Amino acid sequence: MPSRERSKRVEAIVLRHSDWGEADRMLWLFTRELGKVQAIAKGVRKSRSRKAGHLEPFTRVELLLAHGRDLLIVTQAEAKEAYLSLREDLLRVGYASYVIELLDRFTYEEGENITLYRLLSDTLSRLNSEPQPAFAVRYYEVRLLDLVGFRPQLFNCANCGEQIQPEDQFFSFEKGGVICPGCGVNGTGLRPVSMPALKILRHFQRSRYSEAQRARLSSIIDQELEDLMGYYLTYLLERGLNSPSFLRRVRNGAPPGNK
Repeated sequence: MPSRERSKRVEAIVLRHSDWGEADRMLWLFTRELGKVQAIAKGVRKSRSRKAGHLEPFTRVELLLAHGRDLLIVTQAEAKEAYLSLREDLLRVGYASYVIELLDRFTYEEGENITLYRLLSDTLSRLNSEPQPAFAVRYYEVRLLDLVGFRPQLFNCANCGEQIQPEDQFFSFEKGGVICPGCGVNGTGLRPVSMPALKILRHFQRSRYSEAQRARLSSIIDQELEDLMGYYLTYLLERGLNSPSFLRRVRNGAPPGNK
């Protein structure tokens, strides 16, 4: 935000927050106008604060941001979408946490990115309403990789360049794409990928969401893609993610706080 602007109104999604001082809260925001930024919400932890309920993680909110000495300061906040249905379902909360964590890990404070903001906002809306939330998450993973510069090669062998044939393949994290059986037979560090799973990835990569919804995502293929993309995303980030363990505990029926 240019220093000559004393304040700016933005639309944002709250990624996460942490306590700051005695009554304030540090916010990590992904905004439509500025990209990812940090801001301080002063006094928000006081019982009388009117901003507190508007600044929870994965809330879409309209903010007025002012320049402080070192950080932006939230002077006004109005929630535009709290995704209430999502918050009532622990599994959807887990998926939302995963979506937020991926975007947070892959982005820096590098300015406006409206396309990425729309993907995040649309995905949270889908998680709030879709009967099969996993479908929205698998689509999000593929589109996010496109937007952050890690589009996987899915139509030609990432090793020899030959067109992929309709049969089970391998996937190379190092090469960032599919490896044909001929190249993969003696390869190392490869994971198998079935042709049905590869078809879903290809369909998502080249389709808008309304078109992608024509595909059927079975629970078996969903699990295969979740495992594959989980390993690939961890490889790209060079560190593990926190939210998948929460998702596993929810699915297994364990209290989310338990290890």
